Order: sequence, then C-alpha cells, then structure tokens
Amino acid sequence: MSHGFEQPVTMAATGARRSLQGVVRWGEHVVTVGGDAPVRVQSMTNTDTADAIATAIQVKELAQAGSELVRITVNNDEAARAVPAVREQLDRMGIAVPLIGDFHYNGHRLLSDHPACAEALSKYRINPGNVGRGDKHDTQFAQMVEAALRYDKPVRIGVNWGSLDQELLARLMDENARRAQPWDAAQVMVQALVTSALDSARSAVELGMAPQQVMLSCKVSGVQDLITVYRALAARTHHPLHLGLTEAGMGTKGTVASAAALSVLLQEGIGDTIRVSLTPEPNESRTQEVVVASEILQALGLRRFVPSVTACPGCGRTTSTVFQELAKQIDDYLRAAMPRWRETYPGVEQLRVAVMGCIVNGPGESKHADIGISLPGTGEAPAAPVYIDGVKTQTLRGEGIAQAFQTLVEDYVQQRYGDRVERTTV
Repeated sequence: MSHGFEQPVTMAATGARRSLQGVVRWGEHVVTVGGDAPVRVQSMTNTDTADAIATAIQVKELAQAGSELVRITVNNDEAARAVPAVREQLDRMGIAVPLIGDFHYNGHRLLSDHPACAEALSKYRINPGNVGRGDKHDTQFAQMVEAALRYDKPVRIGVNWGSLDQELLARLMDENARRAQPWDAAQVMVQALVTSALDSARSAVELGMAPQQVMLSCKVSGVQDLITVYRALAARTHHPLHLGLTEAGMGTKGTVASAAALSVLLQEGIGDTIRVSLTPEPNESRTQEVVVASEILQALGLRRFVPSVTACPGCGRTTSTVFQELAKQIDDYLRAAMPRWRETYPGVEQLRVAVMGCIVNGPGESKHADIGISLPGTGEAPAAPVYIDGVKTQTLRGEGIAQAFQTLVEDYVQQRYGDRVERTTV
C-alpha cells in the first residue's frame, strides 16, 4: 500500500515529538521506551551467537558500559539453540539487560522451531525487506508477529536501504514515472523506506500488536539522508523510533557522522533509542559504540551517564604533558569506577571534574566544577591548587600530584554522594 506523498520529502524540522511509550523487559527488569522515557542506548554483539559463552561475555561488557538493550544475531539453528544459554549465563552473572533477536530471511522458522529462543529473547527485530517475497512475504511476516504475540514480546520493524523490499521499490518507481514532474531517485528511496515501515507497522497492529510495542527504524548510511527520512517518518507516526546510521564507519569518521546525524534529530525531539554502528578498530573493544552513543546524549544534555571531565586542550603555555596525562587518567578512572559507583552513590553521574593546564582559565574552570585542579603552565610555579565546591582547599606539589588528586576525587564522591545514600535509607 502506498502512502502517496503529496510532494517530495524535503521537510523542515518537526519540533518536539511525543511517541507512544512501550516496554522491553526481562523478568523483573523493565526498560521503558518512548513517551516520557529517556532516550535509550542500544548496541549489538559481533560474536558468533552459537558461542554462548563468548556472546554472554560481550553482552555483559556492553551492558556494563551503559548499553540498556543489546541485539544479538539469530541467523541459524545453532544460534537459536544457543540463545537460552546466553540468557542463562547473563542471569548467573546478574546482568538483566534485555536481548533483542536480529532476524533476517528465516526468522519465522527459527521462532517456530525454537520456542526456548523465542521465550529467552525480550524483543524481535523484523526486516520487512527480507522476510519473504511475493505471497510468502505477508505469511512469514505474520508468523513472526504471531510469535511476538504468543510470547508477549515487542518488535522493531527495521527497514534498511541496503535490503529494501524490491517489489515495493519497483511499484513506487513506476508510480513516480507517471508523475507530471517525477521525483529524483533519492526522493523515491525515502518514500519507499517510510512506506515500508508504516505499512509493516499497520499490518502488525492489525494482527494484534499494541501500537506502543511496535518500534520503527529506517536505516541509511548517509547523514543528510538519515535526517530526511526520519523527519518524514516522525511526521507520519507516533510509534517509538530507533535511530542510527546503518554503517557509520570506523574511528573518527563513524563517530563524527553518527554525532552529526543523531544530534540534529535528537535536538528536534526525534528518536527514542539510538545505536552508533561503529566498525571496531583491530583489537578495539566493542564497547566503544556504547561510549560514543552515551557521549552524544550527554553532550546534548539529554542524559547523564558518567561524571564529566572539563580538560584544557593545551596551547603554547602548556608545553608539559602532565595535564593531558592527568586528564586521561581521571577520565579512565571515572569510567572504570562507574559500575561500582552507580550502585553505591546515586547521582554520581552529575559530578563535574576539571583538569586544567595553566593559570589563564585553570582557576576559573576549577571553581565552576565540583572538584578541579589547575596545573602549572610553562614558567609557572610548580604548584597545583585544588578547588572543591568553588573554594580553594589545598595545593598539591611534587611527583605524586595525579595520584593525590585521584584520591581527593574518591573522597569527594564518598562524602557527597555517600551522604545521599544514608539520607535515603534513614
């Protein structure tokens, strides 16, 4: 069914958007998505799911890094049989993060043949572009939705321009050719992506899915294309939306492209979950995509995940690398401590730390932070004043400045946020 756009999709910003609120759960652990819920961070494993131990370990790493939903590949019988074992391993480790099954081509059969897999997953991803062709499309799509209904699981209808429904695309191209002023190919592609998502969502609801339990995504790999397609999608539906470039790329390129695209949409109120699909560098941890996604949300002021470190970029006044080394050491220390602190010190993610390199902005930035240190620049006296809650409390000197400041940060966290625990338990 075509939705018949009246004009080419070149929409301006839609403003704040209110989506329906659904839930993704595992046992007693519930993750709300959409509505008033915060924008959620999602990630995906790159292990062979049939290796249950390796997959569970990576899921744990992603969850501890801050991923609130983790998607795993379910591509064959071996993977489907391993899913319950992955879930069992996670439960033993106390990791309640919901698992999303990523299905392509044969999901209808795998969910039918492996009921334990269907039960162990918390959500199913359905790609309408490869769920089946011709008469099989509607039947096999319906089988996946019926499995979701049987096991009370939400679904994400994930359209991707790399695997778009070719029959739908051909039909829309034929319609476009008959226009008095045909659109260009990019505009037809956007129409096809949005139409595929909306038609599939309508079918899922007609089959019995609650609208709030049907999430949509339209993945592309270009920044401007992603902004265009999600503006169009957001203007036509209140289903929760999952954002992300389908292949963001490696390193700086992938990080910058994801930040550019997602920030525009999130600032307009579009998006309920996000994933940064980074290609890992050799031997790089998969958790980097979680870090980048979290940093995007934190930079926009939408969420707080870890304490922030304000650090001087350096200039001709700071020829020493001491402040750079200290800034990295403190940042690494805060991230490593967060899994422990998150459980012990409620609100610690609001902590602001400053590590500055010289007298120009050092004292001022340190005063604005909760705790800060101003290191000496080139030619300055070898002393590092420390400011706590805007007041200079002491001056550090010598070779052990880095360790001494780290100890002060730990003491500050215990004093400020530990007191909060005591107040809430009295």
